[in-house]
Parts: sequence; structure tokens; C-alpha cells
Amino acid sequence: MLSSIHPLGERSRNNRWPVTVGAFTLGSVGAASAVGATLGAVGSFFDSPGWVLLAMVGVAGVLDLMGVDPPGPERQVNERWIDTYRGTVYGFGFGAQLGAGLATFVVSWGMYAVLAAELLSGSMFGGAAIGAAFGLARAVMPLASGWVDRPSRLTAFHIQLARLARPVHLSAAAILVGVAVLSAIGR
Repeated sequence: MLSSIHPLGERSRNNRWPVTVGAFTLGSVGAASAVGATLGAVGSFFDSPGWVLLAMVGVAGVLDLMGVDPPGPERQVNERWIDTYRGTVYGFGFGAQLGAGLATFVVSWGMYAVLAAELLSGSMFGGAAIGAAFGLARAVMPLASGWVDRPSRLTAFHIQLARLARPVHLSAAAILVGVAVLSAIGR
């Protein structure tokens, strides 16, 4: 997705990058909020101790640090949409799929920690807020390509993404473990 929605690509398709990114953001935040609200509403029917979420977050971080691949679908967003629809349509569609969390490849156990947090929030509004924060975090990603306005920058961008993939993945996993440990200590 990051390799598709950037200023150079949008300009080549006669689309405006800010408009496509705006649609992507609406789709991501909207879908993530809807999933969160649904899980929060379901979670309101039972009471779960706070340590359950802490354990799930910690386990998610440890599994990511160990390099255990999370289960999930083996699909990306449909890039043929780019040739078929205008930027607002595929931007919204891509955002919604990524915001929903489980509609595309799941690359981190952290995704399951987010879903658990939504469920264990115990309220529709709490779940929606967690989902909205997650969707917004996903929506920021296309902004990383905002400087890609010529082919040489696209190449440099892909090299940098490849270089940062492992350190970012390990950092996120360590943050999950750290949050779980610090929260457990603070209890």
C-alpha cells in the first residue's frame, strides 16, 4: 500500500495525493472504530480482570520478539482497484481494509492485542476509541511517502522501508512487552 499511494503515483493517475490520503484516513479510522465499537459492545456482557489484557499484550510482544508469525489472512489490498477506481474510492477501500485489522496480512501479534483491548474495554465507546486510535495510527503511514515526487525518491523510499522493517518490528514488540511489564508493576 505504501508503494502505491504516494504523490508521484497519484500524480501519474491524475489524482490528488492529499485527497486520496484523506479518503484512506476516513476509511481506516471508520473501519477500526466500527470493529472496536462492536468488540467493546460484545465485551460489555462479561467482566474480565485487567491482568488478562496485560498478559495478552505481554504475550503478543514476546511472540513478536521470538519471530513467531501471527495467524491471519494471506492477502493484501487489491491493487487492481488503482487502475479501476478513482483515488477517493481505492483510498477509502484500502484504508478500511487496513483499519479493520484482519482483512489483510497480519504482521504483528500486536494486532491481536489491539482487538483484545477493544473487547476487554467492556464498552462500545471504549472499544470505538481504541479502534479510532489504531485506525489513525494506520492512516499516518501513507504520510511517510509524502516526499516521493520523482522515481529516484521512490527507489530511496523503498530502500529505507526495507532497512527499517526489522528494527521497527522489534521496537514495537519491545514496547508491547514494556507496557505489559510496567502496567503490571504499577498495579
